[in-house]
Amino acid sequence: MITFQFPALFSLLLMGLMSLFVGFYWMALKSILQINNNLSGQRSFRLHILNSCSFSHLKQDYCLSKLGLCNQCSFLKLIENANFPSKDARLSIRSLHIAGIPVRFYQPKASQDTQRGVLFIHGGAGTLGSLVSYERLCRHISRETDSVVWYSLAPEQSYPVQFQQCFDVAVHFLKHAEDYGVDPNRIIISGDSFGGLLAASVCQMISQRNDIPRLRAQVLIYPFLQSVNYSLPSYRQNAHVPPLTQRHTVKFALQYLQKNVSLEQAILDGAHVPREIKMKYRNLINPDNIPKEFKVRKVKAPKPRPSFGEIRDIIEQLCGPLLSPLLVEDESIQQLPETFLLTCQYDVLRDDAILYKKRLEDNGVAVSWCHLEDGFHGFFFLINHWLLTFSCCRTGMDTVLNYLRRL
Repeated sequence: MITFQFPALFSLLLMGLMSLFVGFYWMALKSILQINNNLSGQRSFRLHILNSCSFSHLKQDYCLSKLGLCNQCSFLKLIENANFPSKDARLSIRSLHIAGIPVRFYQPKASQDTQRGVLFIHGGAGTLGSLVSYERLCRHISRETDSVVWYSLAPEQSYPVQFQQCFDVAVHFLKHAEDYGVDPNRIIISGDSFGGLLAASVCQMISQRNDIPRLRAQVLIYPFLQSVNYSLPSYRQNAHVPPLTQRHTVKFALQYLQKNVSLEQAILDGAHVPREIKMKYRNLINPDNIPKEFKVRKVKAPKPRPSFGEIRDIIEQLCGPLLSPLLVEDESIQQLPETFLLTCQYDVLRDDAILYKKRLEDNGVAVSWCHLEDGFHGFFFLINHWLLTFSCCRTGMDTVLNYLRRL
């Protein structure tokens, strides 16, 4: 009979976990090399490693949560929080709580006069993103633009609590800007990915208020802007491109609404939108409004299925302004401040922003647009990362910083 002492058993368990993780990474790398053939300009070793890690981390998180070893996304949070920036003597950094939300306040020490203010809402679909993981990004924006940056931690709560609490933080910032050394007429709201959705929705709501200062601008970085059509060209072309795949986008939307994720395939097939809704919004989310150069990589569109019972019950939420700011009435769009949009070629959300650009311009809103031909979803998060900074990171960030400096 063979018996194991504790150290031997622990070593065996550790070796098993390491083998499992290595297997995940190998499978992920093989998958990425197969599905990313369309990334002709991005076939670098670093990109394949980044994408394989993203793919593998998602699978590991899923398995660990199913085994009951941790809650869903706990493993992903552990990975993203492995970021320990050193102290920065040029900035005054404070942590506050506004409307129950943790907020981090970054202010350049050298500045004497009132400054522009940037309220940044992070991405992560309501489950990822933290004060630690976005520390490098917020410091960089504050230093390079001589701006006060408020980083609002979007609460890990479901619809519509996230929006309401981010809205409350924005209103507080606008009302009390001078208390923080900020010019109330030079406040910009910004966000990336799901944070871009929250920023766009908050901006639309604030623009209808007369009792607070107007926002100077909104800066939306590859934002999620509609939940009606998940078959736009960018969704089909980049369906399997990490870190945000077509399926994960739908899954995150359902989790945000606290709905059954088993509805995912029906939504991908377009079965969540009744014919009358499609007719109502057909001009706003019409693929014909997307320039031809973004349709070069042709992918067959799925045949739409008729909508049914349970899935029709959530269409009001999916089409509402908190999940589809692209679809609001013209009167709301016309009240918006000037807008900066950043899109990436290899991103499922690309066409959301392109369609929003057209809506804004059609309603007389000034738009600045930066499109990165070699960009991919999530690059903004990697700025100044010693190992994983790409050319699109520097180009995109420099464009955003130059835009902020002129406001």
